[in-house]
Amino acid sequence: MTWNGEELDIEAYAGRLGHTGELKPDLETLRALHRAHVAAIPFENLEMMLGRPVPLDLAALQDKLVRRRRGGYCYEQNLLFAAALERIGFAVTGLGARVRAGASVTRAVTHMLLKVEVGAEEWHCDVGFGGDGLLEPIPMRDGAGVRQGEWRYRLDREPDGVLVLQTWRSDGWFDLYAYAGEARLPVDYVVMNHYTSTHPRSSFIRRPVVQKAGPQVRRSLVGDRLTVAHPDGSVDERDVPVDELTDVLAREFGVELDAEETATLIRVHYAGA
Repeated sequence: MTWNGEELDIEAYAGRLGHTGELKPDLETLRALHRAHVAAIPFENLEMMLGRPVPLDLAALQDKLVRRRRGGYCYEQNLLFAAALERIGFAVTGLGARVRAGASVTRAVTHMLLKVEVGAEEWHCDVGFGGDGLLEPIPMRDGAGVRQGEWRYRLDREPDGVLVLQTWRSDGWFDLYAYAGEARLPVDYVVMNHYTSTHPRSSFIRRPVVQKAGPQVRRSLVGDRLTVAHPDGSVDERDVPVDELTDVLAREFGVELDAEETATLIRVHYAGA
């Protein structure tokens, strides 16, 4: 199997998500698992902030995201999701995207998403993009538009054939990332992960980033700045004092660090603590 689905403890994974329905390769299951995964497992880069490597083998992913109930970033999240889908019987293809998100220059292909086939339809799935990410799959075709909770998304095909995932903001459609149809294998994400988790220019090694997408609000902690974004474009922001960090991580994102991890995070990344 491409995604090592046979090694996944599917019961433990479903339990982590709080999913109690039947697991079969149909659209209802795909939607339910995607929605439950996004709700249960936050986006976060705290391993890098703690000076640790980010292994992508399935045993490590199950230990961290399922057993220890932590979060992760795109490769961790979508590799785990791909293994679960493969184990259930879905046809899953990995893809790579260039994140745009307001960038003024062309970025490298460093984001992972999935193409999942259900019958004759292909679905764009991504449980690892963070606060602006999809809550459920979206049909992988030009012009496909959906409302998920209070948020709107669509896919726009550019003249060169590239598909662009967009979300609606108060000033119009906003590009999240762009991708083509070239299939990617697990080894490709190992290379991407090495750059993203170690390169001096990678944004993910500079400061803590913890995010969670929800049907009503999008939550984000970047450094010590907590942001709650609403569908009408309004944003609530505040600085998080270090003595509130542990509570905010647990309450807003479901991330629980032990005392040693918390102390290290504060000492290394929160000046003046």
